[in-house]
Amino acid sequence: MSHPKSIIVTGCSSGIGAHCARALQREGWRVFATVRKPADMVALEADGIEALLMDYTRPETISELVEAVKARTGNRIDALFNNGAYGQPGAVEDITTDVLREQFETNLFGWHELTRQIIPIMRAQGHGRIVNCSSILGLLPYRYRGAYTASKYALEGLTLTLRMELEGSGIHVSLIEPGPIASRFTANALAKINQHIDLENSAHAEEYKRQLARLTGTGRENRHKLGPEAVHHVLTHALTAARPKPHYLVTTPAKQGAFLKRLLPADLFYRLMRRLD
Repeated sequence: MSHPKSIIVTGCSSGIGAHCARALQREGWRVFATVRKPADMVALEADGIEALLMDYTRPETISELVEAVKARTGNRIDALFNNGAYGQPGAVEDITTDVLREQFETNLFGWHELTRQIIPIMRAQGHGRIVNCSSILGLLPYRYRGAYTASKYALEGLTLTLRMELEGSGIHVSLIEPGPIASRFTANALAKINQHIDLENSAHAEEYKRQLARLTGTGRENRHKLGPEAVHHVLTHALTAARPKPHYLVTTPAKQGAFLKRLLPADLFYRLMRRLD
Protein backbone atom coordinates (compact mmCIF):
# COMPACT_ATOMS: atom_id res chain seq x y z
CA MET A 1 0.00 0.00 0.00
CA SER A 2 1.47 3.33 -1.07
CA HIS A 3 1.44 6.25 1.31
CA PRO A 4 0.48 9.79 0.22
CA LYS A 5 3.37 12.15 -0.36
CA SER A 6 4.08 14.41 2.61
CA ILE A 7 4.76 18.14 2.52
CA ILE A 8 5.46 20.80 5.11
CA VAL A 9 3.84 24.13 4.26
CA THR A 10 4.76 27.09 6.47
CA GLY A 11 2.86 30.29 7.17
CA CYS A 12 -0.61 28.74 6.91
CA SER A 13 -2.67 31.08 9.10
CA SER A 14 -3.94 32.93 6.00
CA GLY A 15 -3.18 33.87 2.41
CA ILE A 16 -0.90 31.78 0.22
CA GLY A 17 -0.04 29.20 2.88
CA ALA A 18 -3.62 28.57 3.98
CA HIS A 19 -4.85 28.23 0.40
CA CYS A 20 -2.00 25.99 -0.76
CA ALA A 21 -2.27 23.71 2.28
CA ARG A 22 -5.94 23.03 1.54
CA ALA A 23 -5.45 22.72 -2.22
CA LEU A 24 -2.57 20.27 -1.85
CA GLN A 25 -4.59 18.16 0.56
CA ARG A 26 -7.39 17.95 -2.02
CA GLU A 27 -4.78 16.78 -4.53
CA GLY A 28 -3.82 13.87 -2.28
CA TRP A 29 -0.84 15.24 -0.37
CA ARG A 30 -0.43 14.65 3.36
CA VAL A 31 -0.05 18.26 4.46
CA PHE A 32 1.69 19.42 7.62
CA ALA A 33 0.72 23.08 7.93
CA THR A 34 2.59 25.35 10.32
CA VAL A 35 1.31 28.42 12.16
CA ARG A 36 2.76 30.51 14.98
CA LYS A 37 -0.35 30.77 17.16
CA PRO A 38 -2.47 27.92 18.59
CA ALA A 39 -5.67 29.76 17.63
CA ASP A 40 -4.71 29.51 13.96
CA MET A 41 -4.60 25.71 14.13
CA VAL A 42 -8.37 25.39 14.61
CA ALA A 43 -9.57 26.18 11.08
CA LEU A 44 -6.90 23.99 9.49
CA GLU A 45 -7.69 21.03 11.75
CA ALA A 46 -11.39 21.46 11.02
CA ASP A 47 -10.52 20.78 7.37
CA GLY A 48 -8.59 17.66 8.29
CA ILE A 49 -5.14 19.19 7.89
CA GLU A 50 -2.40 18.33 10.39
CA ALA A 51 -1.51 21.70 11.90
CA LEU A 52 1.68 22.22 13.91
CA LEU A 53 3.23 25.17 15.72
CA MET A 54 6.47 26.62 14.35
CA ASP A 55 8.04 30.07 14.54
CA TYR A 56 10.99 30.80 12.24
CA THR A 57 12.52 33.07 14.88
CA ARG A 58 12.59 30.29 17.51
CA PRO A 59 15.00 27.50 16.44
CA GLU A 60 13.69 25.07 19.06
CA THR A 61 10.25 25.13 17.39
CA ILE A 62 11.85 24.29 14.04
CA SER A 63 13.53 21.20 15.51
CA GLU A 64 10.31 20.19 17.26
CA LEU A 65 8.39 20.49 13.98
CA VAL A 66 10.85 18.31 12.07
CA GLU A 67 10.87 15.64 14.78
CA ALA A 68 7.05 15.63 14.97
CA VAL A 69 6.67 15.19 11.20
CA LYS A 70 9.34 12.46 11.09
CA ALA A 71 7.55 10.58 13.86
CA ARG A 72 4.24 10.73 12.00
CA THR A 73 5.61 9.75 8.58
CA GLY A 74 8.31 7.25 9.51
CA ASN A 75 11.16 9.60 8.62
CA ARG A 76 9.76 10.60 5.23
CA ILE A 77 9.35 14.18 4.06
CA ASP A 78 8.77 14.49 0.34
CA ALA A 79 8.50 18.25 0.02
CA LEU A 80 8.95 21.56 1.81
CA PHE A 81 7.22 24.82 0.88
CA ASN A 82 8.83 27.70 2.78
CA ASN A 83 6.25 30.47 2.72
CA GLY A 84 5.82 32.19 6.10
CA ALA A 85 7.15 35.75 5.94
CA TYR A 86 6.28 39.39 6.51
CA GLY A 87 7.24 42.71 4.94
CA GLN A 88 8.73 45.53 7.03
CA PRO A 89 7.95 48.83 5.25
CA GLY A 90 10.01 51.97 5.73
CA ALA A 91 12.81 53.97 4.14
CA VAL A 92 16.20 52.33 4.53
CA GLU A 93 17.49 55.25 6.62
CA ASP A 94 14.53 54.88 9.02
CA ILE A 95 15.05 51.16 9.67
CA THR A 96 17.27 50.34 12.62
CA THR A 97 19.73 47.49 12.28
CA ASP A 98 17.76 45.54 14.88
CA VAL A 99 14.58 45.87 12.80
CA LEU A 100 16.47 44.76 9.69
CA ARG A 101 17.89 41.81 11.61
CA GLU A 102 14.37 40.85 12.73
CA GLN A 103 13.24 40.88 9.09
CA PHE A 104 16.05 38.51 8.15
CA GLU A 105 15.38 36.21 11.12
CA THR A 106 11.87 35.49 9.83
CA ASN A 107 12.37 35.74 6.08
CA LEU A 108 15.78 34.08 5.67
CA PHE A 109 17.55 32.59 8.68
CA GLY A 110 14.56 30.56 9.88
CA TRP A 111 13.97 29.25 6.36
CA HIS A 112 17.61 28.24 6.16
CA GLU A 113 17.47 26.40 9.48
CA LEU A 114 14.34 24.45 8.55
CA THR A 115 15.72 23.60 5.11
CA ARG A 116 19.04 22.39 6.56
CA GLN A 117 17.23 20.06 8.94
CA ILE A 118 15.13 18.55 6.15
CA ILE A 119 17.82 18.05 3.50
CA PRO A 120 19.41 15.04 5.30
CA ILE A 121 16.01 13.32 5.35
CA MET A 122 15.59 13.94 1.62
CA ARG A 123 19.13 12.77 0.90
CA ALA A 124 18.51 9.53 2.80
CA GLN A 125 15.33 8.80 0.84
CA GLY A 126 16.92 9.85 -2.47
CA HIS A 127 14.38 12.49 -3.47
CA GLY A 128 12.66 15.67 -2.41
CA ARG A 129 11.29 19.03 -3.48
CA ILE A 130 12.15 22.35 -1.82
CA VAL A 131 10.15 25.36 -2.97
CA ASN A 132 10.80 28.81 -1.53
CA CYS A 133 8.20 31.54 -1.92
CA SER A 134 10.29 34.57 -2.75
CA SER A 135 8.86 37.71 -4.37
CA ILE A 136 9.31 39.85 -7.45
CA LEU A 137 11.08 42.08 -4.91
CA GLY A 138 13.77 39.41 -4.80
CA LEU A 139 14.59 40.49 -8.35
CA LEU A 140 13.64 44.19 -8.41
CA PRO A 141 14.08 46.94 -5.80
CA TYR A 142 11.08 48.94 -4.61
CA ARG A 143 11.04 52.16 -2.59
CA TYR A 144 10.15 51.90 1.09
CA ARG A 145 10.45 48.12 1.00
CA GLY A 146 14.20 47.94 1.50
CA ALA A 147 14.22 45.48 4.40
CA TYR A 148 11.85 43.05 2.71
CA THR A 149 13.61 43.45 -0.65
CA ALA A 150 17.00 42.77 0.95
CA SER A 151 15.71 39.61 2.64
CA LYS A 152 14.28 38.31 -0.63
CA TYR A 153 17.41 39.18 -2.65
CA ALA A 154 19.39 37.17 -0.09
CA LEU A 155 16.89 34.31 -0.31
CA GLU A 156 17.24 34.22 -4.10
CA GLY A 157 21.03 33.91 -3.89
CA LEU A 158 20.96 31.28 -1.17
CA THR A 159 18.26 29.21 -2.90
CA LEU A 160 19.87 29.23 -6.34
CA THR A 161 23.22 28.23 -4.85
CA LEU A 162 21.50 25.39 -2.98
CA ARG A 163 19.82 24.31 -6.22
CA MET A 164 23.21 23.99 -7.94
CA GLU A 165 24.78 22.15 -5.00
CA LEU A 166 21.93 19.60 -4.88
CA GLU A 167 22.12 18.82 -8.60
CA GLY A 168 22.12 15.04 -9.05
CA SER A 169 20.93 14.30 -5.50
CA GLY A 170 17.29 13.78 -6.48
CA ILE A 171 16.36 16.94 -4.53
CA HIS A 172 14.93 19.71 -6.71
CA VAL A 173 14.85 23.35 -5.61
CA SER A 174 12.67 26.13 -7.02
CA LEU A 175 11.71 29.75 -6.33
CA ILE A 176 8.24 31.25 -6.72
CA GLU A 177 8.29 35.02 -7.29
CA PRO A 178 4.81 36.51 -6.91
CA GLY A 179 3.80 40.07 -7.48
CA PRO A 180 0.68 41.38 -5.70
CA ILE A 181 -1.37 38.55 -4.16
CA ALA A 182 -4.54 38.98 -2.08
CA SER A 183 -3.63 38.09 1.53
CA ARG A 184 -3.18 39.52 5.02
CA PHE A 185 0.31 40.63 3.99
CA THR A 186 -0.73 44.29 3.75
CA ALA A 187 -2.38 44.31 7.18
CA ASN A 188 0.76 42.79 8.70
CA ALA A 189 2.93 45.39 6.96
CA LEU A 190 0.75 48.17 8.37
CA ALA A 191 1.30 46.86 11.89
CA LYS A 192 5.06 46.70 11.34
CA ILE A 193 5.41 50.23 9.98
CA ASN A 194 3.50 51.63 12.94
CA GLN A 195 5.56 49.54 15.35
CA HIS A 196 9.05 50.32 14.08
CA ILE A 197 9.07 53.59 12.08
CA ASP A 198 8.98 57.14 13.47
CA LEU A 199 6.50 58.31 10.86
CA GLU A 200 6.09 61.95 11.92
CA ASN A 201 9.76 62.87 12.36
CA SER A 202 11.10 61.18 9.24
CA ALA A 203 12.43 63.04 6.21
CA HIS A 204 9.96 60.81 4.33
CA ALA A 205 6.91 61.83 6.39
CA GLU A 206 4.87 63.05 3.40
CA GLU A 207 5.57 59.90 1.41
CA TYR A 208 4.59 57.77 4.39
CA LYS A 209 1.16 59.43 4.40
CA ARG A 210 0.63 58.24 0.83
CA GLN A 211 1.99 54.80 1.65
CA LEU A 212 -0.32 54.50 4.65
CA ALA A 213 -3.31 55.48 2.54
CA ARG A 214 -2.56 52.53 0.28
CA LEU A 215 -1.93 50.14 3.16
CA THR A 216 -5.19 51.12 4.86
CA GLY A 217 -7.19 50.68 1.68
CA THR A 218 -7.98 54.36 1.10
CA GLY A 219 -5.53 54.60 -1.78
CA ARG A 220 -5.70 53.14 -5.26
CA GLU A 221 -6.20 49.34 -5.37
CA ASN A 222 -3.80 47.28 -7.49
CA ARG A 223 -5.91 45.98 -10.36
CA HIS A 224 -3.33 43.29 -11.15
CA LYS A 225 -3.63 41.58 -7.75
CA LEU A 226 -4.39 37.87 -8.01
CA GLY A 227 -5.68 35.33 -5.53
CA PRO A 228 -3.42 32.76 -3.85
CA GLU A 229 -4.61 30.11 -6.31
CA ALA A 230 -2.17 31.66 -8.80
CA VAL A 231 0.71 30.63 -6.53
CA HIS A 232 -0.76 27.16 -6.02
CA HIS A 233 -0.88 26.68 -9.79
CA VAL A 234 2.89 27.06 -10.19
CA LEU A 235 3.62 25.32 -6.87
CA THR A 236 1.97 22.19 -8.26
CA HIS A 237 4.36 22.25 -11.23
CA ALA A 238 7.39 22.78 -8.99
CA LEU A 239 6.36 19.82 -6.84
CA THR A 240 5.49 17.35 -9.60
CA ALA A 241 7.32 18.21 -12.84
CA ALA A 242 10.21 15.97 -13.87
CA ARG A 243 12.28 19.12 -14.44
CA PRO A 244 10.92 21.90 -12.22
CA LYS A 245 11.96 25.43 -13.14
CA PRO A 246 14.36 27.50 -11.04
CA HIS A 247 12.01 30.51 -11.24
CA TYR A 248 8.22 30.82 -11.33
CA LEU A 249 7.04 34.39 -11.85
CA VAL A 250 3.43 35.01 -10.80
CA THR A 251 1.19 38.01 -11.76
CA THR A 252 1.48 40.39 -14.70
CA PRO A 253 3.48 43.08 -12.83
CA ALA A 254 6.09 40.50 -11.80
CA LYS A 255 6.49 39.23 -15.36
CA GLN A 256 6.59 42.75 -16.81
CA GLY A 257 9.11 43.94 -14.25
CA ALA A 258 11.48 41.04 -14.83
CA PHE A 259 11.20 41.54 -18.62
CA LEU A 260 11.90 45.27 -18.43
CA LYS A 261 14.89 44.73 -16.16
CA ARG A 262 16.45 42.51 -18.83
CA LEU A 263 15.48 44.87 -21.65
CA LEU A 264 16.26 48.38 -20.41
CA PRO A 265 19.53 50.10 -19.49
CA ALA A 266 19.97 49.95 -15.71
CA ASP A 267 19.72 53.71 -15.08
CA LEU A 268 16.50 54.00 -17.05
CA PHE A 269 15.00 50.92 -15.42
CA TYR A 270 15.68 52.15 -11.88
CA ARG A 271 14.28 55.60 -12.72
CA LEU A 272 11.10 53.89 -13.88
CA MET A 273 10.99 51.85 -10.68
CA ARG A 274 11.47 55.05 -8.68
CA ARG A 275 8.23 56.44 -10.11
CA LEU A 276 6.11 53.44 -9.12
CA ASP A 277 3.64 54.20 -6.36
